[in-house]
Amino acid sequence: MEIYKDLSNPASKEFEKLLNSTLSKNQIEEGKIIEGKINKITDKFVFLFVEGLKSEPVLDINELKSMGLNDKIKLGETIPVLLEKIEDKNGEVLVSANKAQKIRGWDKLVEAYEKNEPIMGKITSKCKGGCIVEHIDTGSLMFLPGSQISDKPLKDISHLMNEPQKFALIKLDKVRGNACVSRREIISSFKKEDKAKIIEKYKVGDIIKGAEVKGYSSFGCFFNVNGELDVLVHLQEISWSRINHPDEVFSNIGEKHDLKVISVDKEKLQVGCSVKQLLPDPFENIGNYELNKVYKVKVVKIMDFGAFCELEAGLISLLHSSEISWNKKNTSAKKMFKVNDKIDCIITEIDKEKRRVAISHRLTLKNPFEVFEKKFPVGTIVEGEVVNKNEYSLFVKVEGLEVDIFVHCNDLVWSNNGEQELNNYKKGDKVKIKVLEIKVSDQKIRGGLRQTKPDPFDWFKDKKIRQTITVKIISTDSKGLIVKPEGCDLDFPIKKSNIAINAADTRTSRFTGGERIDCAISDLDIEKRKVTLSIKLLEELEKKEALEKYGAEGSGKNLPFSSLSEDLKKKDKK
Repeated sequence: MEIYKDLSNPASKEFEKLLNSTLSKNQIEEGKIIEGKINKITDKFVFLFVEGLKSEPVLDINELKSMGLNDKIKLGETIPVLLEKIEDKNGEVLVSANKAQKIRGWDKLVEAYEKNEPIMGKITSKCKGGCIVEHIDTGSLMFLPGSQISDKPLKDISHLMNEPQKFALIKLDKVRGNACVSRREIISSFKKEDKAKIIEKYKVGDIIKGAEVKGYSSFGCFFNVNGELDVLVHLQEISWSRINHPDEVFSNIGEKHDLKVISVDKEKLQVGCSVKQLLPDPFENIGNYELNKVYKVKVVKIMDFGAFCELEAGLISLLHSSEISWNKKNTSAKKMFKVNDKIDCIITEIDKEKRRVAISHRLTLKNPFEVFEKKFPVGTIVEGEVVNKNEYSLFVKVEGLEVDIFVHCNDLVWSNNGEQELNNYKKGDKVKIKVLEIKVSDQKIRGGLRQTKPDPFDWFKDKKIRQTITVKIISTDSKGLIVKPEGCDLDFPIKKSNIAINAADTRTSRFTGGERIDCAISDLDIEKRKVTLSIKLLEELEKKEALEKYGAEGSGKNLPFSSLSEDLKKKDKK
């Protein structure tokens, strides 16, 4: 073997030139896709020749077959592979045809996604939530969600399996290398173009002849027009009468009806139609009806806020819950009526602009509050039954009249323990009450039970302010005393500030309860039933009387008032 030491001669220079040109053809670098030529085939392996590599890369023949490259397994054929390692620990070159195919396939998918172009693929298998689609050009696998298979539910997709067809790329995850496709978008895009051309034919006011009933829903009915377009007739546009479901008007799928186009939305590609607008408008007959006149109406629909009633076919009026009964506010129509009931009502309002008719059922009945007022005027004592009760009042009903009399707990007894007295009553109790107030317009009647008994406050009718009375101490607390005048059934408070003149004597602890003491009336209002009692006032009155009666200083020492002697001295100086 000859070693060239002199690189200046022409032969050496020519060899160097040839060597550099050969190495420059193939840039050998790990992680890149290179082309390898098959130069040897065995039962299990395929050997490749790649210029620039010191050894031949080896591929598993089963890997190539699983990739569908059976036709490529021939001597002289080139196969793209990913160069993973130029030399592993065993000194061999590691390559992968499968990874090379995935990388090149991903690049094509990214390009198609960025350009918003469809790709060709075929559904190869089913999986949870959808199907697996194989990209025909590269063999890359993609996910097809079940909701994106078609624009309508499909029970069987066997006819779509392994059939080359277009798919739209709707999502790419470059980090995980996942792709999501849609067949539905391809179908919808073609239908959208066709539907836009069809909708251009229709204008508002057009009459569609012989549209076929296709299906029902709770909000309307779907019609097929000439086999090319589906339109919706909303529930409110089916009939002038108020209906709950389309099957009340349309009996069979497939029956034909004429439709009137009432809206065309070219953006949403929707056409709205109406059946009722081809029929006579029953509201034009409203002139046959008068206000404040009784008419027989038919209940056609019951709602939470009242009921819709029919004056005649298609002419609907509203009976609000407040107009059902006199004595029950916001009465539930469901408890009073049922659909198809015929009831008497009075028309209370006709609004032709809003196409609205309001009616009242209660106006056809006698106002029970007016009847009550005539039969039991204010001041009358009536007997009734407790029909309801809450935390502060009773409701009493008089037999034969559907009205409740409101009785507040303060009107149960003359004493101040009305809430406690309320606990003594229950539903069904018979009571006598006095009618205190009647408001027919407000539908209110107020009564009182204590007013049927003598008022213990009348004990004060012959009393005057500053008059002395004897009381018995019932109880004491930090705020003062609770006392009861002798001969009276009512309790009254004496505030701490009204116990004595001197602050030191205002202690409530001086009293144990049960004592009989004198006090004076400091304030009295018979109409308002208010009275104020004071021991302090009595002391002041007695002190004044003593000063006027006993003018000498010595005589003042015998009086029980601690400050009397000083007051007498002041009087002598004057």
